Amino acid sequence: MRRILGIALAVLLTGGVIAVIVLGGNAAEGTATKTVRGVIGSEKSEFFRDPDVVKALADKGYTVKTETSGSWAMDRLALKEFDFAFPSSSEPAQEIEAAAGVKGAQTAKPFFSPLVVLARANAAKVLADNGLVKMNGKNSGTLLTGPYLKAAGEDRTWQQLNGSAAYTELTGTLFIKTTDPAASNSGALFLAATSNVANGGTVVSDDAGITRTAPLLRKLIEVQGALETSTDGPFRSFVSGSGEPLVLAYEAQVASLLMQKQTNAELGGMVVLYPDTTVNSPHTFVPLNDKSGELGTLLATDPQLRRLAVRHGFRPQEGVAEFTAATAPYAGYLNPGLTGIRQVGAPTVKALMAMAARAKGQGDH
Repeated sequence: MRRILGIALAVLLTGGVIAVIVLGGNAAEGTATKTVRGVIGSEKSEFFRDPDVVKALADKGYTVKTETSGSWAMDRLALKEFDFAFPSSSEPAQEIEAAAGVKGAQTAKPFFSPLVVLARANAAKVLADNGLVKMNGKNSGTLLTGPYLKAAGEDRTWQQLNGSAAYTELTGTLFIKTTDPAASNSGALFLAATSNVANGGTVVSDDAGITRTAPLLRKLIEVQGALETSTDGPFRSFVSGSGEPLVLAYEAQVASLLMQKQTNAELGGMVVLYPDTTVNSPHTFVPLNDKSGELGTLLATDPQLRRLAVRHGFRPQEGVAEFTAATAPYAGYLNPGLTGIRQVGAPTVKALMAMAARAKGQGDH
């Protein structure tokens, strides 16, 4: 009897092991049937790496593999190696379409993120005391672009600002650390917004406007020294406590960290300043072949993917209510309704790249 029971138990155990292997294999494979490869802006890396996003995409039949690049450098890549490109705004998307020979592709704009300037608490206080910032609370405020550009045009230093002597870390020329405007979307849109203010509140649209704004834009860029092609580096340096006292970033990067429930100390004592003049950044999905055509639409319309985009700090198109609800606990840092912010159009790609070149001291005439 014991031998019979032993054999029966062995059979059951073997069957159980087989069942586990089969079920486990199915779970690992998921339902993904199509693998697509894309080039994305670095600010979306964590979104696509999120296991919940991976699963949600697999449930819709996709395995997505990504590489990162500065948005304005994507059109210079070997685009035939990719199934889609996902730059951080619509302007570089036009160049990508032209370079890939897919002009008129059915692009989608699943979400967007406004630019913000991150400031250390002491830096924000000094700027507010000197009329360059309007504080809305302990950890949020508005950067007054006109007064800031006036100070930059005069080569003002931190030491020349009232009250700065109490903070020995605030030294040297006053500037905002950006990315390379010739390669990175955030750097390019920073020039788009600041040039609008410098051009009397109108979009720079001709050679005269480019020439008129070039000296000021050059001061904004050249003072920074070496420039990175991604917002990720300067942002992480700021959060770690190193880096410059003023750093350009995307709101999504801040909101994502906040929703991970990090403390203000862990965030480097962050104050989030929204420039009073901004150019929105609609992340634009460009399908480069038929393989990825539906993916952009899924990212824009699927309820689960929209929720996950919000969790990573992005604002779904026409999704203010979703973003506001998700970030309500962190309203002390954020401006969900973009209250008091003037949103302006961007120059043409040609004009913006000419402005970037002039700002970097190239192509002067």
